[in-house]
Amino acid sequence: MDKVVSSAAEAVADIPDGATLAVGGFGLSGIPSVLIDAILEAGTTDLEAVSNNCGVDEWGLGRLLFAKRIRRMISSYVGENKEFARQYLHGELEVELTPQGTLAERMRAGGSGIPGFYTATGVGTQVAEGGLPWKYDDAGNVVVASPPKETKVFSTAEGDKEYVLEEAIVADFGLVRAWKGDRHGNLIYRQSARNFNPLAAMCGRVTIAEVEELVEPGELDPNDIHTPGVYVQRVVALSPEQAADKKIERVTTRPRPEPDPVQGSDDAASFGLGG
Repeated sequence: MDKVVSSAAEAVADIPDGATLAVGGFGLSGIPSVLIDAILEAGTTDLEAVSNNCGVDEWGLGRLLFAKRIRRMISSYVGENKEFARQYLHGELEVELTPQGTLAERMRAGGSGIPGFYTATGVGTQVAEGGLPWKYDDAGNVVVASPPKETKVFSTAEGDKEYVLEEAIVADFGLVRAWKGDRHGNLIYRQSARNFNPLAAMCGRVTIAEVEELVEPGELDPNDIHTPGVYVQRVVALSPEQAADKKIERVTTRPRPEPDPVQGSDDAASFGLGG
């Protein structure tokens, strides 16, 4: 039951070229950056990645992309990654853009043993009708387009409505990052870093979790666990330095207003800090 491995390099050593990876994170929040770097160091290539986005230039999945290790992406948006857009538009990368909620449900369904589901999202658009450009050639011509999808009419409280069939996603490997985890693979994510991580953990045939804080079995309250250990096969405990190495996708700040000297004195006095 002890699923802890000694290093990220050991954890990803058997990921072969051509594998499909389901990767947690949203933007740069909650991304398994240590595992991604280990795959980069291992030289693994020709990968298909399933993730909300592809990190940013030179961080997260963007590092694998920049090194030309990713052949295909299934994601919901390009995000802040200019290299992602460049490779897609120049025919170097195949991209299956999927509505964000649909992507989440495709991953959840894959982890639940559900092969497909019907959704109203995309009905009446190229999502259902086909023709979305998945891959261009170097001249900008579409060489791979999305196929049409099956649709069906269901009776609802608002009357008959059309829905489109979406297939579940099951990946060869799931890569996730957790705030806390135990040796049995039970995981807790913190705040917004939860995002796509539980879904990536569910839909990976072999799921590898990097955890910021490793605890012993029994220390986690079962009511707080987001991903049960049954979904996780390997756990990598991060060093304090690795756990603290987090990037912000886009830093936005504004100058603080200059304090009013008089008002500042009154505030200080009111809290017993002066006078």
